[in-house]
Amino acid sequence: MTTNKKALISGAGIAGLALAYWLDHHGFRPTVIERAPHIRHGGYAVDFRGEALDVLDRMDLLEPIRALDTEMGDAAMVDADGRQYATLPAAVFAGDLEVPKGELTRLLYAAAQDRAEYLFGDSIATVEQDADGVDVTFENGPPRRFDLLVGADGLHSRTRALAFGSEEHFVRSLGIHTAIFSLPNYLGLHRTGQLYVSPGKAASMFAENSDGRARAALHFASEELAYDRHDSGELQRIVAERFAGEGWEIPRLLTEMRKAEDFWFDVNAQVVMDTWSRSRVVLLGDAGYCAAPTSGRGTSQALIGAYVLAGELAQARGNHTEAFTAYEHAMRPFVTEHQAVGREGAERFFMSAPTQEVLDMLAANAPENTRTEAIRLPDYAAH
Repeated sequence: MTTNKKALISGAGIAGLALAYWLDHHGFRPTVIERAPHIRHGGYAVDFRGEALDVLDRMDLLEPIRALDTEMGDAAMVDADGRQYATLPAAVFAGDLEVPKGELTRLLYAAAQDRAEYLFGDSIATVEQDADGVDVTFENGPPRRFDLLVGADGLHSRTRALAFGSEEHFVRSLGIHTAIFSLPNYLGLHRTGQLYVSPGKAASMFAENSDGRARAALHFASEELAYDRHDSGELQRIVAERFAGEGWEIPRLLTEMRKAEDFWFDVNAQVVMDTWSRSRVVLLGDAGYCAAPTSGRGTSQALIGAYVLAGELAQARGNHTEAFTAYEHAMRPFVTEHQAVGREGAERFFMSAPTQEVLDMLAANAPENTRTEAIRLPDYAAH
């Protein structure tokens, strides 16, 4: 009979929702805590590669998600005056399957909604472990005790900070900051986009269809910056100052950025840790091994990690020490490869006015660029 059945998952993102699904599948009783008042919607498009598609298939989600494929075509590289000088092949920036992040989150939540208890609008305040469990206090709700705690709360994981220490010990910046937001598709883009680059800066606007909205991204190279990541006004001022005086659609994008309700800003960084578990606490996805957006692997890692972690807990019949060791043994080579891809992507991120020849070469080599260390997905028996 499986022991250690009560698991608290911090974070209702892709990793947390997928884990809730698989833990329930294996007979555990997951609880998910999320500081937001509801499931987060919006966000950029996310890619799936390789074994992540197998995980979706095993959740009976592959076909519904395939139906949401953005089917992005080639994009235009433009100069400061908006003139196209090259074509960016879709193979350079798209994975095997690309869908809007908000739609993916919606489908994952629908699949896991009845499989877990959800505590929205709250977050973990303190964590105390002993030989038999984890005592957790919350910012709003009453304290509770669980058998296991899983940190699936992203790059700036509160769980990681409480159980392992402050993030400066683990988070390594790749020297790129990014702002993403949605806006009216005033360029009339349809399954395509436009990309503008200047030294140390890049901006893009993409849209799935000409009738809906578009998403914009503004990237700039930078040393470490000090800011309050919860202060949107301060973050938008930083972005506006960095892009002041730039051409193309930048002035309009900055105006739309200030209106956006889904504005997001963060550093492109990786999480590097010697171990992803400490006693009864374990980390999942970006919280433990973020590969950075420049890798294009974060979503795949989250889905595969959730599948493996839940499966190993089931296979070990709740013996968390044994399960966490097996989980890390299975995932570590995979993560190491993905993080190498993320660092390489950051190094070549700001291509100053690349020629069509260079872009075509990147597209021709895309299969090589996207091949990573394979991970075997066992058929964990349901409990």
